[in-house]
Amino acid sequence: MADALFVILRKIALSLGEGVLERIGTELAEVAPILTDFEHSMKQIEGELSILKAFIDKVSIHKDGDKAFDAWLDQVRDVAHEVEDIIDEYAYLTAQNPDTSSFFKRKFHQIKNFAAWQKFPSQISQVEGRIQRLTEMRNRYGISVGEIDKGDKLQQHNKFSMSDFAYLTDNSEIVGNIDETTRLTQWLLEEKQDRTLIAIFGMGGLGKTTITSSVYNNKRIRRTFDCRAWVTLSQTYQGEELLREIINQLIDQRSSMASGLTTMSRMKLLEVIQIYLRDKKYIIVLDDIWDKDAWLFLNYAFVRNNCGSKVLITTRQKDVSSLAADIYVIELKTLKYAESWELFCKKAFHASTDNKCPENLISWANKIVTKCQGLPLAIVTIGSILSYHELEEQVWKFFYNHLSWHIENNPELNWISSVLNLTLNNLPSYLRSCFLYCSLYPEDYKIKRKLISKLWIAGLVEERGDGTTMEEVALCYLMELTQRSLLQVTERNACGRARTFAMHDLVRKVTSIIAKREKFGIAYGDAGMTQVVHEARLLSIQRGAKSLNSLASSRLRSFILFDTEIPSSWIYDISSSFRLPRVGFASIEQVPCVVTELYNLRYLDFSHTKVKEVPASFSKLVNLQVLDLRFSCVEELPLEISMLTNLRHLHQSYIEELWNSLTKMPNLSRLLLFASDMDEILNLKMLRPLPNLKLLWLAGKLDGGIVPSLFSKFEKLTQLKMDWSGLKEDPISSLSHMLSLVNLCLSGAYDGEQLTFCAGWFPKLRSLQLVDMEHLNLIEIEDGTLMSLHTLELTGLRNLKAVPEGIKYIRTLDQMFLTDMSNEFIERLLGSDHHIVQHIPDIRNFGSSDTQEANNFISLEYLAKKYGTGALKYSPAE
Repeated sequence: MADALFVILRKIALSLGEGVLERIGTELAEVAPILTDFEHSMKQIEGELSILKAFIDKVSIHKDGDKAFDAWLDQVRDVAHEVEDIIDEYAYLTAQNPDTSSFFKRKFHQIKNFAAWQKFPSQISQVEGRIQRLTEMRNRYGISVGEIDKGDKLQQHNKFSMSDFAYLTDNSEIVGNIDETTRLTQWLLEEKQDRTLIAIFGMGGLGKTTITSSVYNNKRIRRTFDCRAWVTLSQTYQGEELLREIINQLIDQRSSMASGLTTMSRMKLLEVIQIYLRDKKYIIVLDDIWDKDAWLFLNYAFVRNNCGSKVLITTRQKDVSSLAADIYVIELKTLKYAESWELFCKKAFHASTDNKCPENLISWANKIVTKCQGLPLAIVTIGSILSYHELEEQVWKFFYNHLSWHIENNPELNWISSVLNLTLNNLPSYLRSCFLYCSLYPEDYKIKRKLISKLWIAGLVEERGDGTTMEEVALCYLMELTQRSLLQVTERNACGRARTFAMHDLVRKVTSIIAKREKFGIAYGDAGMTQVVHEARLLSIQRGAKSLNSLASSRLRSFILFDTEIPSSWIYDISSSFRLPRVGFASIEQVPCVVTELYNLRYLDFSHTKVKEVPASFSKLVNLQVLDLRFSCVEELPLEISMLTNLRHLHQSYIEELWNSLTKMPNLSRLLLFASDMDEILNLKMLRPLPNLKLLWLAGKLDGGIVPSLFSKFEKLTQLKMDWSGLKEDPISSLSHMLSLVNLCLSGAYDGEQLTFCAGWFPKLRSLQLVDMEHLNLIEIEDGTLMSLHTLELTGLRNLKAVPEGIKYIRTLDQMFLTDMSNEFIERLLGSDHHIVQHIPDIRNFGSSDTQEANNFISLEYLAKKYGTGALKYSPAE
C-alpha cells in the first residue's frame, strides 16, 4: 500500500513546485485565492500522507493477514486515490489556455472553469476529514507500531512454515536438481582448510530449502563436521534471538540456558559463538536470507579457524548470493517437464503402488502440471490437494478451470501465495508498483525492456535529480526485479544485455490478485478476472473486450489493450468515458476525439495501425512523453506537434517537414527515421542539435554523400545506426567526436575502400558492426583506439581479404561475429593472421547460408526486432 502513497506524495511535490499562480494568467485572477488555499491545504495533506506512509512501512510486515489492518489500509488507499484525482484535475485546469482571440470565447472558458475551481475547497475539506478519521480509527482499533503482541507471537509460533516442512522432507520425494545436489555435496566434503561460504539462490518455491536439507541431513555430511546448526531468517528477524537459537543448536540446550543467555547482549552472544567454534569444524545453514546486513554481523560469529568449516546460505536475492565466491554459487531453475510430471504423480497418486496417472485424467493432469511451470512448491501443493479428490475427469476439469479461484481463496493453497507474497512484500514502494504493473500482462507474455520502461516512465518512475534519465532509472528497476528473482530474462542481445523478460505464471497470478485487491489494476479477460473494479487505476484488457460495455470510472488512469479482435467503433465508444488517463495503447484506424482531451496522457501507441492523421489538437497533450507512430499510415505531422515540449520518444516515418518540429522538443532522446526506399535522400539541412538525443537510426541516403557537420553536436548520443547512407568519404573521422557513443552500426552506409580508426577515438564504444560495404578492402586500427570495444561484427564485406592488423591492440574484445565473409579472409583468420585474433575468446563464423543462425547472435537483427516487425525490411540480413 505504501507504494500508492509514494506515487501520490511525489505527485503532490511536483504539482506544488510548478509555479501555478504565475502560469494561470490575468484572465483567471478570480481563482487565485482558491489556488492559494489549495497549495496550503495540499502541503498539509502531504505531511499527513508522509506520516501515514512511514507508519505503514513500519507495521505492514508485522500485520500481514491482519483483517482490521487490511480494512484500515483499504481506507487509506481510497483517500490516496482521491488526492491523486484532485491533483490531476488541478493540473488539468491550470494548464488550460483559452483562445484569447475572442472576448466571448475567453469569458465562456472562464465561467466554465470557474465552476470547476469552486469544487476544490469542498473536495479538499472532505479529504482532510477522512485523513483525520483514519487516525482516529487507527487508535480506536489498536493498530500500532509497538512490539508484536503475545497473541501474534503465539499464532506465529504455532504455524508451520514451508521451511519447516521442507526441512523434514523425505529424500525419496525429491525430484530433479541432481547436478545441483551433487555439486553441493562435493563442496561440503572437499578438503579445504579455510571456511567456505556457499550460496543457493532462486525465486521462492524452487526448493532451495529442500535441496539444502537433503544434503545437510546426509549421514556422511553429518559425520564430517564436529557441530552444526540450521536457522531460518525471517524478514523481521531479531539479531539476539537468532544468535541464541544458533547457540542452542550448537551447544546442549540445558547448559546454554543455565549460562544466562536470555539476558546477554548481542556482542556477548557473538563472543560465545566465537569461543565455542574456535577449534571446531562446523556447518551452519542460514535459510532464506533477505539482505546482506544479516551476514555482516553473523560473519563475525563464524570464525575462520582453518578447520574446513562451511556456511551455507539460501536466498531469493542475487546480490545476497554474491557474498559467496562465484564458484560456490548455485542458481536454481524451474524443473523440466518430465521432472515436474514425476513429482506431480508422486504427490497426486501416492496411493497407487506405481504413482501412475489414470488414463482418463492424463489430459487434465498435463494441463495442471503445465500451469505450474516447473515450480516445485506449486506442483507439490496442488498435487497433494488433488490426491484426495475423486479420480473423475469432470472433477479434475472443474479444478483446473477454477485454479485461479483456488489460488486466491482455497486455504490449502495459501502456502503458494504466502511464499510468493514474501518477496513482493519485501519490495520498496517504488519497485512494488512497477512489479504490480508487470502482472497485468497476459500469460506467457514476453515483456520487452524498452516498452515496459516507457510505460513505467508514464507514471511510476521518479526523477532522481542527479542527471540520471528516467530511462536509466527504469532500467535499474528492471535489473533489480531480475536480481530479486521476480522477473526472468528470456532473451539477450549479442552484447549480453537483457532484451525481454517473463514472469512465472503463478507469480503473475498471485501478484495480479494483489493488484486487484489494492485497486491498483485489473487484468480483464485473464482467467478468473471477469469483473472490472471501477476504483482500479489501471485496466489491462487481455481478451473478451466486446463483453465490456462500460468504463464509466473517474478512477481509471491507465488503459492497455491486448485484445486485437475488436472493431474500431468499440474503442471510440469505450474511450468516451476516459477523463484523465496517463497511458494509451490501442490498435485503431482513427484517433478518437477524446484522446486530445486527456491532459495527463504520457504514452500513446499507434504503431502498426491504420491511423492516417495526427490531429492538430494533439498540442493539448502537453504531458505526452512517448508517441509511437512506427509503421502506421501517418504521412505528415501537424506543426502543433512542436508544442509537445515533454516528448521524450517519437517514432515516425521520415518526412522533410519534421525537422522544424523536432528542434522544439528538447527532451527527445530516441529518433528513428526510415526513407521509403534505398534511393530516397534524407535531407538533414533543417535539423538542429538535439541536446538529449541518445539513439539515432537513419535509413536512407544522405545529401552529398557526407556525414552532416551537425553530428558533432550530438554530445549525448550513445547509439548510432546508419543504413544505405551512400557516403563517399570515410565517415569514421566525422563520427569520432561522439565521445559517448556505445554502439555503432554502419550497414551499407559507405561506398569507399578504406576505414581508419585513429588513437583516442571512440573511448566508450562497446559494439561495432560493419555490414554490406562491398568496396571496403582495408580497415586500419591504430593502437589506442576502441579501448572499450567488446563486440565486433563484420558482415558481407566480401572485398576484405586480410584480417585488420590493429585488432590485436583491442585487448577488451571478447566476441567477434563474421557472416558471409570471403573465403580468403576466413583462411587467413585461421592461418597466417590467427595471431591477430588469438586473444578473442569467442569467434563465430557464419556462411551466407547461415543467415538465420547468425541472426540469433548478431545485434543487427536485434535492432530490427526492437523497433517492430515492420523494421525487418530495413535489415541488411533480409
